[in-house]
Amino acid sequence: MIMKKSRVVIIGIGNVGVTTAFSLVTQGVCDEVVLIDIDEEKVLGEVLDLSQSIEFLNRNVSVKKGGYEDCREADIVVVTACAPMTADNNRLLWLEATKGIIKSIVEQVMANGFDGHFVVVSNPVDIISYYIYKISGLPGNQIIGTGTSLDSARLKCFIGELIDVDPRSINAYVLGEHGDSEMIPWSCVRVGGKDIYSIIRDNPWRIREEDLDLLHAKTMKAGWEIFNRKGNTAYGIATSAVGIIKAILFNENRIIPVSALLSGHLGEDDVFIGVPVILNRTGAKEIVELEMTEEEKKLFHASCDNVRQYYSVLNV
Repeated sequence: MIMKKSRVVIIGIGNVGVTTAFSLVTQGVCDEVVLIDIDEEKVLGEVLDLSQSIEFLNRNVSVKKGGYEDCREADIVVVTACAPMTADNNRLLWLEATKGIIKSIVEQVMANGFDGHFVVVSNPVDIISYYIYKISGLPGNQIIGTGTSLDSARLKCFIGELIDVDPRSINAYVLGEHGDSEMIPWSCVRVGGKDIYSIIRDNPWRIREEDLDLLHAKTMKAGWEIFNRKGNTAYGIATSAVGIIKAILFNENRIIPVSALLSGHLGEDDVFIGVPVILNRTGAKEIVELEMTEEEKKLFHASCDNVRQYYSVLNV
């Protein structure tokens, strides 16, 4: 009996791609990690560097420089490639350039018989996830964008710092676009099962209602705070992507806020957007439909509309 090896292919070996590979290797998430990039010498250097770290890790993960033919047997293809942001931060021009890169990648992946899951990191992630869904021909549940997974982790970190609680004991989600229109359904935030407004009422020396707007603003700016200091963000988004990969490969049924296809869920249709999703071996198994206030619903729908306005650029 020959057991099938789990394989993750990463396309785009910039800071995020290689950090994702490093996290997969150090955590021993899969049997094989395959790296693909147009800069083949850089790929080879990263493969050699990663392979030579195995001695001091818990598992011998195979790392290799690959080609699109390696996607045929892959369980997951991670797409991190995108065009650099334009100097004037023009999102339409950025999307136009990135679209061409993504189209070339997806066509080559699918031409080699891929039938696994795409985990999309490339920005603007909600729009690119929708684009890959449309041009790949795969079912929507097999396309998963990192969405608001990192935004939610940042929010929990900031709440934890404010009230002195481990972020992992906080249940909170950022929903909507991974971008300027993202929103927080505060009515759904729980700490140890206690809702945030009750915590504010009972612990005014720890947190006040006006702190919520500050936490939202801090969460939205978090990526730029890092980028402006070191020129990139890598560790947070890479570990978010690996958390999604683990949930799929290990059939965890874990709830993570990712960019997923809504088909009538939360009052929206035919849009990829950040929502809590149960992830397992099938991919996006089920959308968790939160009970939001009317005002929160309006903000969520506005965020969906903001993403949807860019679909005309995709021509799909």
